Amino acid sequence: MANDNNPFKSIEEKFLEKQRAKQNQKKNAEKVITPKKPFNMKKYVRSALVLTAIFAIAVVLLANVFIVKEDEYRIVRQFGEITRIVKEPGLNMKVPFIQTVSTLPKNQMTSNISEAEITTKDKKRIIVDNYAVWKINNPGEMISNAKNIINAEARMEEFIYSVIRNEMGKLNYVDVVNDESSSRGNLNDVVTEKVNGFLQEGNFGIEVIDVRMKRIDLPEENEHSIYTRMISERESTAQAYLSEGDAEKQRIEAETDREVQEMLATAKKEAALIHAEGESEAAKIYNNAFSKDPEFYNLYRTLQSYSKTIGEDTMIILPADSPYAKILTGYFE
Repeated sequence: MANDNNPFKSIEEKFLEKQRAKQNQKKNAEKVITPKKPFNMKKYVRSALVLTAIFAIAVVLLANVFIVKEDEYRIVRQFGEITRIVKEPGLNMKVPFIQTVSTLPKNQMTSNISEAEITTKDKKRIIVDNYAVWKINNPGEMISNAKNIINAEARMEEFIYSVIRNEMGKLNYVDVVNDESSSRGNLNDVVTEKVNGFLQEGNFGIEVIDVRMKRIDLPEENEHSIYTRMISERESTAQAYLSEGDAEKQRIEAETDREVQEMLATAKKEAALIHAEGESEAAKIYNNAFSKDPEFYNLYRTLQSYSKTIGEDTMIILPADSPYAKILTGYFE
C-alpha cells in the first residue's frame, strides 16, 4: 500500500522507460553498423609501379632526344658505325641504349701552323709562321679518313708545309720579303689551291679557305750576317746612286756653263754692235754740232782736257806765253 501511495512512482517509471529506450537504441545501432574492410596494399603498389614506369619511359625518351644547332653536325653511331649524319638544325631522336651521338663543328676554324724553316732560291734560310682558315665540308669522309679533328689538322699542316716549301724554293729572299714583288705573285692563293687539291685527293672531307703568313724570321745563327750583307748591299746601292747623281750634276753644270757662256758672248756681241752704232751716231751728232762753230769746239775740247788733267792737288808748271796758260789766266789775245 505504501508503494501505491508513493508520489515519486510515476517519475521513476518514466525514468526507467527512458533508460530502457536508450539501451534499445544502442543495441539497434550496433546491429546496423557493418564491419570495416581490410586495407588493399596491392592497389597502391600497382599504381606506384605504373607511375614509375611512365616516369622512366619519359626519362629515357628525353635522354635520347638531341638538338642540332646551326653551327654543328651531329653524327649518330650504332655499335661504332655511322648510321646517319644530321646537318639541318632541329630536334632529333636516337635509339635508346644502342645509338650514340657525337658533334663536329660546321663553322670556319683557325689553325696555327707550326713554324718551319724554308730555303729560298738564292739559298737563304728563313723561318715562316703561317695560319690557316678551314672547315669541315664532309663529316663522313673526315671521320673515315682522319678519324678526328686533331688528325685532320695534322694532315692539313703537312700539306701546307710541303706546298710552302716548294713554292718559296722558287723565289729569292727579296721576293719573299717584298709583298709588292711582281715575281712572287699571290702566293697565298697558290698555296690554298694546291693544299685543297691534296685534301680532295685524300678524301679528308675538309676544305682550306685561306692560308696566310703571320711573319717571316731569319735563323739566329745567320741573322747577323744577313743583316750585315744587306747593309753593305744597300750602301753599295746608295753609293752607286750618289755617283750617278754627281755625274749628272757635273753634266748639268757643264751644260749650264756652256749655255751661259754662249748667252754672254751673244749679249756682248750685241752690246758691242749697239755701242758701236751709238758711238757712230754720237760722232755724227758731234760733228754736225761742232762744225757749226769750230772755235767753240776748240774751247770745249780744251776744257775737257782741263777736267781730265787738273785735279784738286794738281800742280802744273807752264810757260807764261803758252796758250794753255793764257786761257787759265784769262788772257785770250
